[in-house]
This record gives sequence, structure tokens and C-alpha cells, in this order.
Amino acid sequence: MKSLLKLAFLTGIGTVAWKGWRDWKAKRGRDDRGGAGSSGIIRDAGPAEQHVNAEDWDLVDEQSDESFPASDPPANFRGVA
Repeated sequence: MKSLLKLAFLTGIGTVAWKGWRDWKAKRGRDDRGGAGSSGIIRDAGPAEQHVNAEDWDLVDEQSDESFPASDPPANFRGVA
């Protein structure tokens, strides 16, 4: 019976420590979760943010990147064979 009480006590201390650590970590860093329905922190659009060469970046790439995270593709039908 004594060991069961010790185990319960240690479990309680561990739970309090875990919750405290989680709360401390959440306050410490930048919270990127955003509000409900939000995509969080949004990066800037453009080839520099995608780490690609500007020469490889065309109009469709730009429009697609600017529309992210929307689910609709850009309304550009030029260049279709």
C-alpha cells in the first residue's frame, strides 16, 4: 500500500511538472497556431521566399504563389498547349 501511495504522489508531481513545462514553452516562443480557421503565420510571396532562381519564375508561378493557401488555382489559361 505504501508503494502505491508513493507511485500516485510521483505521478501527480510529474503531471504538474509536465503541464508547467508546456505552459512555459508556449509563453516563451512565438505562437504560430493562429486563430480558428487560420493558416498561421504567412510567409511573403515571391521567388526569394521559395528559394528558386528568378529566371525560372514565370507568371503562372507568381499567381499560384500569391493565391496560396487558397484552394483555387489562378485564373490564368495562357501557355496551355
